[in-house]
Amino acid sequence: MRIAELIQRWSKEGHARTDVRAYMVHLPLRDVARIEALHRMYPGRNASQLMSDLIRAALDELEVAMPYIPGNRVIAEDDYGDPIYEDLGPTPQFYSLSHEILRKLAADPESK
Repeated sequence: MRIAELIQRWSKEGHARTDVRAYMVHLPLRDVARIEALHRMYPGRNASQLMSDLIRAALDELEVAMPYIPGNRVIAEDDYGDPIYEDLGPTPQFYSLSHEILRKLAADPESK
C-alpha cells in the first residue's frame, strides 16, 4: 500500500485485523499531534489503526526504495533475453528475514 492510498482507505469503514501484535512506541509530540489530527479527521479509525496503516505503508515504500546491487551470477533472463543478475543489495535479506519471522509468528504467536 502506498501512503497516497491511505486517505481513501480511511474514508471507508471496517478493515479490522485479527492477526496483529502490540508494540509500544514513543513518539515526539509533533507526531502525536499529527496522529491525533488524523484521528479527528477520520473518527472511524482509532489512533492505533492509523499508526498501523502508516507504518505498513512506510515499510512498503521502504521495500521499493531498497537499492538493487547487481551481482555477477545470472539468475534469469528478461522478456528480451537480457540477463537478470542476482541482487546483492539489502532486499533479498529483508525478504528472507521477514518471511522467516512471519512463519515463526504464525506458528507460535508468542515467539519473537
